[in-house]
Amino acid sequence: MSTQEENQQSLERKVLDFIREHHLVSAAKPLVVAVSGGPDSVCLFHILFGLQQELGVKLHVAHLNHQLRGAEADTDARYVAELAQRFAVPATIEPRDVKAYQAEHRLSLEEAAREVRYAFLAEVARAVGADRVAVGHTVDDHIETILMHLIRGTGSRGLRGLQPKIGWQISGARLTIVRPLLSASREETEGYCQLHQLSPRIDSSNLGLSPLRNRIRHQLLPLLEGYNQRIAEALLRTAGIAGDDLAFLDGAVAEAWDKIVRRQKKAITLDRRGLLELAPALKRHLLRAAIEGLIGNIKDIEAHHIEEIMAILNKPAGKRLCLPGGLIFAVEYDRYVLSSGEAGLSPLPRLEGEFSLKIPGLTRLPGWQVTATILNREQLVAEEIATGDFTASFDFARTGDNLTVRTRRRGDRFQPLGMDQPKKLGEFMIDAKVPQAWRGQVPLVCSPAQILWVVGYRIDERVKVTDQTKRILCLKLEKQPG
Repeated sequence: MSTQEENQQSLERKVLDFIREHHLVSAAKPLVVAVSGGPDSVCLFHILFGLQQELGVKLHVAHLNHQLRGAEADTDARYVAELAQRFAVPATIEPRDVKAYQAEHRLSLEEAAREVRYAFLAEVARAVGADRVAVGHTVDDHIETILMHLIRGTGSRGLRGLQPKIGWQISGARLTIVRPLLSASREETEGYCQLHQLSPRIDSSNLGLSPLRNRIRHQLLPLLEGYNQRIAEALLRTAGIAGDDLAFLDGAVAEAWDKIVRRQKKAITLDRRGLLELAPALKRHLLRAAIEGLIGNIKDIEAHHIEEIMAILNKPAGKRLCLPGGLIFAVEYDRYVLSSGEAGLSPLPRLEGEFSLKIPGLTRLPGWQVTATILNREQLVAEEIATGDFTASFDFARTGDNLTVRTRRRGDRFQPLGMDQPKKLGEFMIDAKVPQAWRGQVPLVCSPAQILWVVGYRIDERVKVTDQTKRILCLKLEKQPG
């Protein structure tokens, strides 16, 4: 057996061991293989084809024509189609207009291509019943990614570089990406393709210096090797240490998560005191985990974004920070809110306009329903009317039955229960520590003369139930789903 053939078998065994070590393949479902036509992805496809029986999987090839390189890209697509046909493996080969997507979403060309590619791979996986997609990233890609993250300042998490398996959320779809070649070099994949006469395609865009990754590959790495001939080993060692440190922090975050974090429909809230008590490293890690838990990934969140959040943790309530992707981090009185947009900052349904209440009876409002009941004192005791933030009782003789529900207006005043003088509604909300994002959505029950109830907080002193009250108005507001 020649040295070349021994190297081939060695690479196949290395890939198989790596797959098993990191549990990259599920025998229960098909495996989508992303094949661009280049040496890495063609090598990956050929090795996985040979391991199908041993791994217990069936392959499905996916190739995306980004429509960025004209005839060259069309030739790549034909090459992949012929490769899949040669090995009798089903394939999905489609074009996508990356330029149009870039213009629509205002992204860099590299970002747009990545998002379109992964959205396509998610579609293919869903269509064929696969739960993961194999891509041809090698150890060289891993090293380049470490340097790219270091240059961009993504923090210790970025120093890990590429991971064998990662979840990716795009366009509402969740995808698991696996990298079986992450222990193999680009030189090994090229040699493998040459040995098997696979004649992979060469992407001319990889030879230019426009993308940052290409400049790292062709300029920075050769320069660094002039300072340290074993720079690749040093970077991989750093990545391994960073991975171990982050694994430890992951465990610490898991312990703190249930005590500090609460998940809502469009937001994640964090207990203010609990978060502030954590060590800085753990704070940063938990904040990243919260962002990832909310939007599915942290690809646009860099180290300086986390530091900006850290800088406002001790700021007064009302401070907020806008982050990439429409995320908002808001400081409230006893908690922080991480929201994917303004709507997630408040749990209260948005109420626009003014609505008359049916008394007695049931009134349905946008996001709410209001139940009004009139009782005498004996009935009140017998019924044991529930109390709570969204339930209140009033002296019906003082409220009357001409009541409405609305949100606050400029100049609103209110005499909170227990006070002898009215005060501005805005001042009351500040004193009651109503979060700023909620204030415009708190329902107000009003008569023609005054505000009767700031729902969830306080009724007006002038309409409270007293010993002289004969008829009692009971109001109950309930949030409606949707």
